[in-house]
Amino acid sequence: MSANASTTETRSATETRTEQATFGAGCFWQVEAAFQELPGVVDTAVGYEGGHVDNPTYEQVCSGTTGHVEVCQVTFDPTKVSYEELVEKYLEIHDPTQLNRQGLDVGYQYRSVVFAQSDEQAEVARRVIEGAQDRFRNPIVTAIETAQPFWRAEEYHQCYLQNRSGGLMARLLGR
Repeated sequence: MSANASTTETRSATETRTEQATFGAGCFWQVEAAFQELPGVVDTAVGYEGGHVDNPTYEQVCSGTTGHVEVCQVTFDPTKVSYEELVEKYLEIHDPTQLNRQGLDVGYQYRSVVFAQSDEQAEVARRVIEGAQDRFRNPIVTAIETAQPFWRAEEYHQCYLQNRSGGLMARLLGR
């Protein structure tokens, strides 16, 4: 066996199998920052999903005319964090009882939605949401929809709070 073949086999044997989860919960900056802190999350990206325009811009999505939602796509290692745990975290980081808004962010693009990558993810999300209802005074309005094309947001939106000068996210979290 050549040295290259051995290296390739070793790399393949140690590669992590990852899965993706996509969540809409208001402004995607806060959602991304919250998921980045979770052990087992390998990567995050913010973008747009669920609309009828290919590769929309932030301005187009904010206009409310594209049908897209601001989302965070989470790449995770299922041996370290389960999809169920991600959905639980999702319910902790936003108010799933607010329809088409989160706090001061108002509009369809800020709605609470889980874009399921599979029937299994949809079922897990349903079960977790139903189990969480007792923790909320108002009905949970989070939609569970089949994943659609994810359009990565402009680069200046990626890791936005983490990259702000002066450590805005650290100040907001009291660190």
